[in-house]
Amino acid sequence: MRSVALDLGGKITFCEVAGGEVLRRATASSFQGLESVLGPRTAPARVAIEACREAWFIERRLREWGHEPLVVDTTRVKQLGVGQHKRKNDRIDAEVLARAVEKEMIPLSHVLSPHRQALRMQLGIRRGLVETRAGYVTMVRGLARAHGVKLPSCKVEDFPRKIESVALGEDLRLMVAPLLEITRALNPGIVEMDRKLEMLCSTEPVVLQLCTAPGVGLIVAAAFVSVVDDAKRFRHAHQVEAYLGLVPSEHTSVHRRLGSITKQGNSYLRSLLVQAAWCVFRTRPSEDPLGLWATAIAHRRGRRVAVVALARRLVGILWAMWRNGTVYDPVRLAHSSVRGLQQQVQTLELQQVALRLAARKTRLRRWTHLPGNRRRCMKS
Repeated sequence: MRSVALDLGGKITFCEVAGGEVLRRATASSFQGLESVLGPRTAPARVAIEACREAWFIERRLREWGHEPLVVDTTRVKQLGVGQHKRKNDRIDAEVLARAVEKEMIPLSHVLSPHRQALRMQLGIRRGLVETRAGYVTMVRGLARAHGVKLPSCKVEDFPRKIESVALGEDLRLMVAPLLEITRALNPGIVEMDRKLEMLCSTEPVVLQLCTAPGVGLIVAAAFVSVVDDAKRFRHAHQVEAYLGLVPSEHTSVHRRLGSITKQGNSYLRSLLVQAAWCVFRTRPSEDPLGLWATAIAHRRGRRVAVVALARRLVGILWAMWRNGTVYDPVRLAHSSVRGLQQQVQTLELQQVALRLAARKTRLRRWTHLPGNRRRCMKS
């Protein structure tokens, strides 16, 4: 098969390599402009494209045209030589990727299934509407405070209606009127998006299954499913936690040093998981083993560290529920927590015994090194 790479940007740059030599280059303003070199009537090719906004569409179109698309993991392209010697442009990047295709060195990125792609897009639209509404509400509250008016707290969707009963000055009311109008218009759109998400999730039994976990609602479960896509592509929970950027960063040369979490992966899902952890920590600290576990960490390390640790553990629980096809079982979780504590206590006890033995050996060595005691030991 041919070895081809595309660099996607303002213009699409095409490069084909064979035997280590560049055979053909091309540039097009759109993907359809490359039909003469990658169309359905051309020879099949292995085509590398970097993961980006257009990657899903181009990957699907390449398969329809009979080619083998390779979606490149952008976090590992530097190891291929992209940007080496501070030389980076579309022409060079396409050539580097094409040579990597020929050598079979492409680090592949996971491509979501079509249904999960649709779910991810719907979640993105809802996120945009919700964040826009929240931004306008925050702006109105800030303008009111600048005029000496403190607005009452309420739900975001009820904000336009609640503010009508507040005595605002004429100037302030005219100032915030456009913002309130947009906020009022966003509410039906968000309700409609929630309805569409419910319809999409109704065909995903795993979403309702994950909703049985504490602090996890429809949005958190749907976002988790849309990002992970397939639980079986991970071997253990730590891989999922690292994939979502919830594991500590590590800088180890001689001594192991751990830092803050890596914050790699999908930032939106990570923020949702942290919010779910706060919900568990605040509302059910003594009713659930997760809350008790987080409370114990909070006493030692503080609330923020405990919440991030709880979000990381929640990821492992959700992944295990999905992998095993089970619902949340607090009794089983409590038993596993107890086993973990027993092992920890046992480890501490063994450490104490070993330290006592080491201290005893040290005292005995010091005693035998004294002049008179050494002769006594030799006689005995």
